[in-house]
Amino acid sequence: MYQLIENGSVTSAKGFKAAGIFCGIKRKKKDLALIYSELPCTTAGTFTLNKVKAAPLLISQEVIKKSEHTKAVLINSGNANACTGDEGFNDALDMQKWCAEKLNIFTNEVLISSTGVIGQKMPMEKIKSGIDEIVNQLSEQGGFSAAEAIMTTDTKIKSFAYEVKLKKSNVIIGGICKGSGMIMPNMATMLGFISTDAAVEKSLLSELLVNSVQKSFNKISVDGETSTNDMVVLLANGASGVAIEKDTEDMKIFQEALTSLCILMAKSIVSDGEGATKLVTVNVKNVKSQVDADLIGKSIANSSLVKTAIYGADANWGRILSAAGQSGADFEPSKVSILFNDLPVLLPNYSLVLDEEQASKILSQSEFSINIDINNGIENSTWWTCDLTEEYVRINADYRT
Repeated sequence: MYQLIENGSVTSAKGFKAAGIFCGIKRKKKDLALIYSELPCTTAGTFTLNKVKAAPLLISQEVIKKSEHTKAVLINSGNANACTGDEGFNDALDMQKWCAEKLNIFTNEVLISSTGVIGQKMPMEKIKSGIDEIVNQLSEQGGFSAAEAIMTTDTKIKSFAYEVKLKKSNVIIGGICKGSGMIMPNMATMLGFISTDAAVEKSLLSELLVNSVQKSFNKISVDGETSTNDMVVLLANGASGVAIEKDTEDMKIFQEALTSLCILMAKSIVSDGEGATKLVTVNVKNVKSQVDADLIGKSIANSSLVKTAIYGADANWGRILSAAGQSGADFEPSKVSILFNDLPVLLPNYSLVLDEEQASKILSQSEFSINIDINNGIENSTWWTCDLTEEYVRINADYRT
Protein backbone atom coordinates (compact mmCIF):
# COMPACT_ATOMS: atom_id res chain seq x y z
CA MET A 1 0.00 0.00 0.00
CA TYR A 2 3.01 2.31 0.36
CA GLN A 3 6.61 2.31 -0.76
CA LEU A 4 9.75 4.23 0.09
CA ILE A 5 10.75 6.93 -2.38
CA GLU A 6 14.46 6.95 -3.15
CA ASN A 7 16.05 10.19 -1.92
CA GLY A 8 12.67 11.30 -0.57
CA SER A 9 12.24 14.34 1.64
CA VAL A 10 9.75 16.85 2.99
CA THR A 11 9.53 18.36 -0.51
CA SER A 12 8.53 15.08 -2.16
CA ALA A 13 4.92 15.97 -1.41
CA LYS A 14 3.34 18.24 -4.04
CA GLY A 15 3.28 21.96 -3.37
CA PHE A 16 6.13 22.02 -0.85
CA LYS A 17 9.46 23.82 -1.22
CA ALA A 18 12.41 24.06 1.16
CA ALA A 19 15.92 25.40 1.55
CA GLY A 20 18.84 25.22 3.96
CA ILE A 21 21.66 27.77 4.25
CA PHE A 22 24.53 28.97 6.44
CA CYS A 23 23.71 32.28 8.11
CA GLY A 24 26.43 32.48 10.76
CA ILE A 25 24.85 31.01 13.91
CA LYS A 26 27.33 28.14 13.66
CA ARG A 27 30.94 28.54 12.66
CA LYS A 28 30.76 26.83 9.29
CA LYS A 29 27.83 24.46 8.84
CA LYS A 30 24.34 25.19 7.52
CA ASP A 31 22.16 26.51 10.32
CA LEU A 32 18.91 27.92 8.90
CA ALA A 33 16.11 25.95 7.21
CA LEU A 34 12.77 26.94 5.72
CA ILE A 35 9.87 24.76 4.62
CA TYR A 36 7.11 26.44 2.62
CA SER A 37 3.81 25.31 1.14
CA GLU A 38 2.27 27.15 -1.79
CA LEU A 39 -1.15 26.15 -0.44
CA PRO A 40 -2.51 26.62 3.10
CA CYS A 41 -1.89 23.61 5.34
CA THR A 42 -3.88 22.07 8.13
CA THR A 43 -1.31 21.47 10.85
CA ALA A 44 -0.81 19.18 13.84
CA GLY A 45 2.02 18.97 16.33
CA THR A 46 3.34 17.10 19.36
CA PHE A 47 5.68 18.81 21.80
CA THR A 48 8.10 18.06 24.62
CA LEU A 49 6.74 17.35 28.10
CA ASN A 50 9.79 19.00 29.64
CA LYS A 51 8.58 21.85 31.89
CA VAL A 52 11.43 23.99 30.54
CA LYS A 53 10.19 24.92 27.07
CA ALA A 54 11.97 27.11 24.51
CA ALA A 55 10.33 30.28 23.23
CA PRO A 56 9.92 29.07 19.62
CA LEU A 57 8.15 25.94 20.82
CA LEU A 58 5.67 27.95 22.92
CA ILE A 59 4.90 30.18 19.95
CA SER A 60 4.44 27.27 17.54
CA GLN A 61 2.14 25.51 20.02
CA GLU A 62 -0.12 28.56 20.05
CA VAL A 63 -0.07 28.88 16.26
CA ILE A 64 -1.16 25.27 15.81
CA LYS A 65 -3.81 25.61 18.52
CA LYS A 66 -5.37 28.84 17.24
CA SER A 67 -4.68 29.14 13.50
CA GLU A 68 -6.88 27.52 10.89
CA HIS A 69 -3.86 26.88 8.68
CA THR A 70 -0.12 27.51 8.28
CA LYS A 71 2.18 27.83 5.29
CA ALA A 72 5.78 27.83 6.55
CA VAL A 73 8.20 26.46 9.14
CA LEU A 74 11.41 28.34 9.94
CA ILE A 75 14.07 26.37 11.83
CA ASN A 76 17.50 27.37 13.10
CA SER A 77 20.22 25.17 14.57
CA GLY A 78 23.14 26.14 16.79
CA ASN A 79 21.03 28.07 19.30
CA ALA A 80 18.03 26.69 21.18
CA ASN A 81 16.63 30.08 22.29
CA ALA A 82 15.65 28.36 25.54
CA CYS A 83 15.89 29.90 29.03
CA THR A 84 16.40 33.33 27.45
CA GLY A 85 13.53 35.19 29.14
CA ASP A 86 11.50 37.98 27.61
CA GLU A 87 14.30 38.93 25.22
CA GLY A 88 14.41 35.43 23.78
CA PHE A 89 10.64 35.30 23.44
CA ASN A 90 10.60 38.63 21.62
CA ASP A 91 13.43 37.43 19.36
CA ALA A 92 11.36 34.37 18.46
CA LEU A 93 8.37 36.57 17.64
CA ASP A 94 10.65 38.79 15.56
CA MET A 95 11.90 35.77 13.60
CA GLN A 96 8.33 34.70 12.92
CA LYS A 97 7.22 38.18 11.83
CA TRP A 98 10.30 38.81 9.65
CA CYS A 99 9.86 35.48 7.88
CA ALA A 100 6.16 36.13 7.28
CA GLU A 101 6.87 39.53 5.76
CA LYS A 102 9.50 38.12 3.40
CA LEU A 103 7.12 35.36 2.29
CA ASN A 104 4.22 37.83 2.04
CA ILE A 105 2.01 35.74 4.32
CA PHE A 106 0.41 36.31 7.73
CA THR A 107 2.54 36.01 10.87
CA ASN A 108 0.30 33.31 12.32
CA GLU A 109 0.96 31.19 9.22
CA VAL A 110 4.60 30.70 10.26
CA LEU A 111 5.82 28.07 12.72
CA ILE A 112 9.27 28.50 14.23
CA SER A 113 11.66 26.02 15.78
CA SER A 114 15.17 26.18 17.21
CA THR A 115 17.77 23.66 18.35
CA GLY A 116 21.23 23.96 19.82
CA VAL A 117 22.83 25.40 22.95
CA ILE A 118 20.50 26.47 25.79
CA GLY A 119 20.71 29.90 27.40
CA GLN A 120 22.41 31.92 24.68
CA LYS A 121 21.05 35.04 23.02
CA MET A 122 19.94 34.80 19.40
CA PRO A 123 22.16 36.59 16.84
CA MET A 124 19.19 38.36 15.32
CA GLU A 125 21.03 40.37 12.68
CA LYS A 126 22.51 37.18 11.25
CA ILE A 127 19.17 35.41 11.39
CA LYS A 128 17.29 38.24 9.65
CA SER A 129 19.92 38.39 6.93
CA GLY A 130 19.61 34.63 6.61
CA ILE A 131 15.83 34.87 6.22
CA ASP A 132 16.28 37.50 3.51
CA GLU A 133 18.48 35.02 1.66
CA ILE A 134 16.69 31.76 2.26
CA VAL A 135 13.27 32.83 0.94
CA ASN A 136 14.91 33.28 -2.47
CA GLN A 137 16.42 29.79 -2.41
CA LEU A 138 13.22 27.82 -1.83
CA SER A 139 12.87 24.96 -4.29
CA GLU A 140 11.27 21.58 -4.74
CA GLN A 141 14.77 20.10 -4.52
CA GLY A 142 15.59 21.84 -1.22
CA GLY A 143 14.50 19.15 1.21
CA PHE A 144 17.96 17.68 1.74
CA SER A 145 19.51 21.12 2.31
CA ALA A 146 16.84 21.84 4.91
CA ALA A 147 17.50 18.48 6.59
CA GLU A 148 21.21 19.29 6.72
CA ALA A 149 20.60 22.76 8.18
CA ILE A 150 18.66 21.46 11.20
CA MET A 151 21.44 19.08 12.30
CA THR A 152 23.41 19.64 15.52
CA THR A 153 25.54 16.67 16.64
CA ASP A 154 23.90 14.48 14.00
CA THR A 155 26.34 12.73 11.68
CA LYS A 156 23.78 11.83 9.00
CA ILE A 157 21.08 13.72 7.09
CA LYS A 158 17.70 12.23 8.02
CA SER A 159 15.25 12.57 5.13
CA PHE A 160 12.58 10.12 3.93
CA ALA A 161 9.31 9.87 1.98
CA TYR A 162 6.63 7.34 1.10
CA GLU A 163 4.27 7.15 -1.84
CA VAL A 164 0.94 5.90 -0.47
CA LYS A 165 -1.55 4.06 -2.70
CA LEU A 166 -5.10 4.92 -1.66
CA LYS A 167 -8.46 3.88 -3.10
CA LYS A 168 -8.89 7.15 -5.03
CA SER A 169 -5.32 7.98 -5.98
CA ASN A 170 -1.81 8.24 -4.57
CA VAL A 171 -0.48 10.73 -2.03
CA ILE A 172 3.00 11.46 -0.69
CA ILE A 173 4.16 11.70 2.92
CA GLY A 174 7.68 13.11 3.37
CA GLY A 175 9.72 14.10 6.37
CA ILE A 176 13.02 15.39 7.74
CA CYS A 177 14.21 15.15 11.31
CA LYS A 178 17.18 15.74 13.56
CA GLY A 179 18.25 14.12 16.77
CA SER A 180 21.31 12.44 18.21
CA GLY A 181 21.53 13.38 21.88
CA MET A 182 18.99 14.39 24.56
CA ILE A 183 16.73 11.61 23.27
CA MET A 184 14.27 9.92 25.63
CA PRO A 185 10.64 8.89 25.10
CA ASN A 186 8.64 11.79 26.54
CA MET A 187 6.57 13.12 23.61
CA ALA A 188 8.59 14.04 20.55
CA THR A 189 12.19 13.95 21.88
CA MET A 190 13.61 15.55 18.73
CA LEU A 191 12.70 17.80 15.81
CA GLY A 192 10.63 16.33 13.02
CA PHE A 193 8.84 18.03 10.14
CA ILE A 194 6.47 15.96 8.03
CA SER A 195 4.51 17.02 4.95
CA THR A 196 1.76 15.43 2.92
CA ASP A 197 -0.13 16.51 -0.18
CA ALA A 198 -3.28 14.80 1.11
CA ALA A 199 -6.13 16.94 2.41
CA VAL A 200 -6.84 16.12 6.06
CA GLU A 201 -9.18 17.94 8.45
CA LYS A 202 -7.30 19.42 11.43
CA SER A 203 -8.67 17.29 14.27
CA LEU A 204 -8.18 14.10 12.27
CA LEU A 205 -4.64 15.16 11.34
CA SER A 206 -3.85 15.61 15.03
CA GLU A 207 -5.30 12.19 15.84
CA LEU A 208 -3.24 10.53 13.11
CA LEU A 209 -0.02 12.24 14.22
CA VAL A 210 -0.47 11.43 17.91
CA ASN A 211 -1.12 7.76 17.09
CA SER A 212 2.03 7.58 14.96
CA VAL A 213 4.25 9.46 17.42
CA GLN A 214 3.19 7.18 20.24
CA LYS A 215 4.43 4.15 18.30
CA SER A 216 7.66 5.71 17.05
CA PHE A 217 9.27 8.84 18.50
CA ASN A 218 7.87 8.01 21.94
CA LYS A 219 9.56 4.62 21.81
CA ILE A 220 13.20 5.65 21.40
CA SER A 221 16.03 6.39 23.79
CA VAL A 222 19.65 7.43 23.35
CA ASP A 223 20.53 8.82 26.77
CA GLY A 224 17.38 9.22 28.86
CA GLU A 225 17.36 13.00 28.43
CA THR A 226 14.51 15.15 27.13
CA SER A 227 15.12 18.52 25.53
CA THR A 228 13.50 21.94 25.79
CA ASN A 229 12.75 22.26 22.07
CA ASP A 230 11.36 18.89 20.99
CA MET A 231 8.54 18.87 18.47
CA VAL A 232 7.07 16.88 15.60
CA VAL A 233 4.91 18.82 13.14
CA LEU A 234 2.70 17.47 10.34
CA LEU A 235 1.54 19.72 7.49
CA ALA A 236 -1.18 18.72 5.01
CA ASN A 237 -1.79 21.00 2.01
CA GLY A 238 -4.20 18.93 -0.12
CA ALA A 239 -2.23 19.56 -3.34
CA SER A 240 -2.90 15.99 -4.54
CA GLY A 241 -6.63 16.61 -4.56
CA VAL A 242 -7.14 13.51 -2.41
CA ALA A 243 -8.96 13.87 0.92
CA ILE A 244 -8.50 11.51 3.87
CA GLU A 245 -11.84 11.00 5.63
CA LYS A 246 -12.29 9.66 9.14
CA ASP A 247 -13.10 5.97 9.63
CA THR A 248 -12.41 5.00 6.02
CA GLU A 249 -10.10 2.42 4.48
CA ASP A 250 -7.96 5.25 3.09
CA MET A 251 -7.54 6.63 6.62
CA LYS A 252 -6.30 3.25 7.83
CA ILE A 253 -3.82 3.03 4.96
CA PHE A 254 -2.63 6.59 5.53
CA GLN A 255 -2.24 5.97 9.27
CA GLU A 256 -0.19 2.84 8.63
CA ALA A 257 2.08 4.66 6.18
CA LEU A 258 2.51 7.66 8.50
CA THR A 259 3.42 5.37 11.40
CA SER A 260 5.89 3.47 9.23
CA LEU A 261 7.53 6.75 8.17
CA CYS A 262 7.71 7.95 11.78
CA ILE A 263 9.28 4.66 12.88
CA LEU A 264 11.84 4.96 10.08
CA MET A 265 12.65 8.51 11.18
CA ALA A 266 12.80 7.54 14.86
CA LYS A 267 15.14 4.61 14.19
CA SER A 268 17.40 6.88 12.14
CA ILE A 269 17.79 9.06 15.23
CA VAL A 270 18.68 6.15 17.53
CA SER A 271 21.13 4.63 15.04
CA ASP A 272 22.80 8.05 14.86
CA GLY A 273 22.82 8.50 18.64
CA GLU A 274 25.82 10.39 19.95
CA GLY A 275 28.72 7.95 19.92
CA ALA A 276 26.44 5.01 19.15
CA THR A 277 27.71 1.96 17.29
CA LYS A 278 24.63 -0.30 17.58
CA LEU A 279 20.87 -0.04 17.00
CA VAL A 280 18.92 -2.32 19.34
CA THR A 281 15.24 -3.25 19.12
CA VAL A 282 13.71 -4.12 22.49
CA ASN A 283 10.64 -6.34 22.12
CA VAL A 284 8.59 -6.82 25.29
CA LYS A 285 6.04 -9.59 24.94
CA ASN A 286 3.07 -11.13 26.75
CA VAL A 287 2.53 -8.55 29.48
CA LYS A 288 -0.58 -8.09 31.64
CA SER A 289 -1.27 -4.52 30.46
CA GLN A 290 -0.07 -2.10 27.77
CA VAL A 291 1.05 0.30 30.49
CA ASP A 292 3.26 -2.35 32.07
CA ALA A 293 4.65 -3.40 28.67
CA ASP A 294 5.65 0.21 27.96
CA LEU A 295 7.13 0.65 31.44
CA ILE A 296 9.37 -2.39 30.96
CA GLY A 297 10.45 -1.39 27.47
CA LYS A 298 11.22 2.16 28.54
CA SER A 299 13.24 1.02 31.55
CA ILE A 300 15.38 -1.35 29.49
CA ALA A 301 15.87 1.17 26.66
CA ASN A 302 16.94 3.87 29.15
CA SER A 303 19.22 1.71 31.32
CA SER A 304 22.83 2.91 31.23
CA LEU A 305 23.95 -0.48 32.56
CA VAL A 306 22.15 -2.33 29.75
CA LYS A 307 23.49 0.12 27.16
CA THR A 308 27.11 -0.15 28.33
CA ALA A 309 26.85 -3.95 28.34
CA ILE A 310 25.59 -3.76 24.74
CA TYR A 311 28.59 -1.62 23.83
CA GLY A 312 30.93 -4.24 25.29
CA ALA A 313 29.02 -7.14 23.66
CA ASP A 314 28.56 -8.49 27.18
CA ALA A 315 25.61 -10.87 27.47
CA ASN A 316 24.73 -9.56 30.92
CA TRP A 317 21.10 -10.67 30.98
CA GLY A 318 20.89 -9.80 34.70
CA ARG A 319 21.00 -6.10 33.82
CA ILE A 320 18.06 -6.55 31.47
CA LEU A 321 15.95 -8.36 34.07
CA SER A 322 16.93 -5.84 36.74
CA ALA A 323 15.91 -2.94 34.48
CA ALA A 324 12.53 -4.61 33.95
CA GLY A 325 12.19 -5.12 37.69
CA GLN A 326 12.76 -1.46 38.52
CA SER A 327 10.22 -0.27 35.94
CA GLY A 328 7.24 -0.41 38.30
CA ALA A 329 5.47 -3.00 36.14
CA ASP A 330 3.61 -5.90 37.74
CA PHE A 331 5.16 -9.25 36.75
CA GLU A 332 6.72 -12.40 38.18
CA PRO A 333 10.50 -12.44 37.47
CA SER A 334 10.72 -16.24 37.62
CA LYS A 335 8.41 -16.51 34.57
CA VAL A 336 10.59 -14.34 32.31
CA SER A 337 12.46 -15.48 29.20
CA ILE A 338 15.19 -13.43 27.52
CA LEU A 339 16.54 -13.93 23.99
CA PHE A 340 19.10 -12.12 21.84
CA ASN A 341 17.54 -12.32 18.38
CA ASP A 342 16.36 -15.95 18.38
CA LEU A 343 19.05 -17.17 20.79
CA PRO A 344 17.61 -18.14 24.22
CA VAL A 345 19.62 -16.79 27.14
CA LEU A 346 17.28 -17.17 30.10
CA LEU A 347 14.19 -19.40 30.40
CA PRO A 348 11.48 -19.50 33.11
CA ASN A 349 12.45 -20.58 36.63
CA TYR A 350 15.78 -18.82 36.09
CA SER A 351 16.97 -21.60 33.79
CA LEU A 352 20.21 -20.28 32.29
CA VAL A 353 20.90 -21.49 28.73
CA LEU A 354 23.44 -18.82 27.84
CA ASP A 355 25.92 -19.64 25.07
CA GLU A 356 28.48 -16.90 25.71
CA GLU A 357 30.20 -17.24 22.34
CA GLN A 358 27.01 -17.13 20.27
CA ALA A 359 25.57 -14.33 22.37
CA SER A 360 28.72 -12.26 21.97
CA LYS A 361 28.53 -12.66 18.19
CA ILE A 362 24.98 -11.32 18.15
CA LEU A 363 25.81 -8.44 20.50
CA SER A 364 28.76 -7.49 18.31
CA GLN A 365 26.48 -6.83 15.33
CA SER A 366 25.50 -3.29 14.40
CA GLU A 367 21.81 -4.18 14.70
CA PHE A 368 20.02 -6.85 16.73
CA SER A 369 17.07 -7.36 19.09
CA ILE A 370 16.58 -8.06 22.77
CA ASN A 371 13.39 -10.08 23.26
CA ILE A 372 11.96 -10.33 26.76
CA ASP A 373 8.89 -12.53 27.30
CA ILE A 374 7.10 -11.68 30.56
CA ASN A 375 4.69 -14.63 30.23
CA ASN A 376 1.75 -13.15 32.14
CA GLY A 377 -0.53 -11.55 29.53
CA ILE A 378 -1.09 -10.66 25.86
CA GLU A 379 0.16 -7.06 25.51
CA ASN A 380 3.38 -6.20 23.64
CA SER A 381 5.62 -3.16 23.21
CA THR A 382 8.57 -2.37 20.93
CA TRP A 383 11.28 0.19 21.71
CA TRP A 384 14.55 1.22 20.07
CA THR A 385 17.77 2.11 21.84
CA CYS A 386 21.52 2.18 21.24
CA ASP A 387 24.75 1.49 23.09
CA LEU A 388 26.45 4.01 25.39
CA THR A 389 30.09 4.65 24.54
CA GLU A 390 33.08 6.77 25.55
CA GLU A 391 32.37 8.93 22.50
CA TYR A 392 29.04 10.02 23.99
CA VAL A 393 30.89 11.40 27.01
CA ARG A 394 33.42 13.20 24.81
CA ILE A 395 30.74 14.80 22.61
CA ASN A 396 28.78 16.11 25.57
CA ALA A 397 31.81 17.17 27.58
CA ASP A 398 32.84 19.38 24.66
CA TYR A 399 29.34 20.41 23.45
CA ARG A 400 29.73 24.16 23.97
CA THR A 401 33.31 24.30 22.74
